[in-house]
Amino acid sequence: MIVDDHEIVRRGIAEIIERAEDLKVVAEAGTVADALVRVRLVQPDVILVDLQLPDGTGIDILKVLKAEDLPSLPIILTSFDDDSAVAEGLAAGAKAFVLKNVRGNEIAEVVRQVAAGQVLLDDRTLTARKSDGDDPTANLTPSERKVLMLIGDGLSNREIGEKLGVAEKTVKNHITSLLAKMGLQRRTQVAAWVAGQRAAAWRTPTEN
Repeated sequence: MIVDDHEIVRRGIAEIIERAEDLKVVAEAGTVADALVRVRLVQPDVILVDLQLPDGTGIDILKVLKAEDLPSLPIILTSFDDDSAVAEGLAAGAKAFVLKNVRGNEIAEVVRQVAAGQVLLDDRTLTARKSDGDDPTANLTPSERKVLMLIGDGLSNREIGEKLGVAEKTVKNHITSLLAKMGLQRRTQVAAWVAGQRAAAWRTPTEN
């Protein structure tokens, strides 16, 4: 299902997806209200949601999906590369965050991967998972680990500082350090990595 208030954009994405033999567009919507009616009725496997809509945001839709435990896996599709929006979207249950300047075949591939259970962050299709079996958090201090997890919860630097009882500047210093140690460049990548770890943990059965 595709939710975007611009019909030309919506139809363009639909045509790209329909070209793939293994994908089918089952519904479209241009507003939050219409999207909620249709997603409850159709319950698509994956829903691509524009961040900015006339009567709200894509985050509003994600929150309802999460609250009502609807099975559709959400992908946020937007023209805005906004760190806070990415963090908020991931906290609301987004499985991927894709900029509208992505190539058509990449949109289809992101849909496939999300349907398969992966959590992705894209302006260059960044996968939020461990790579090569190495733990990128191995050298983090206890304070940096706390900041890492709170970023994954969608908290701002100010909110993290309030929660940990430290100055916002201290939080920024922790983030700068943990980014360097993890080999990342932006906090959105941190949020995606945490989301990927949580999703992987949720999928892994507990050993007896």
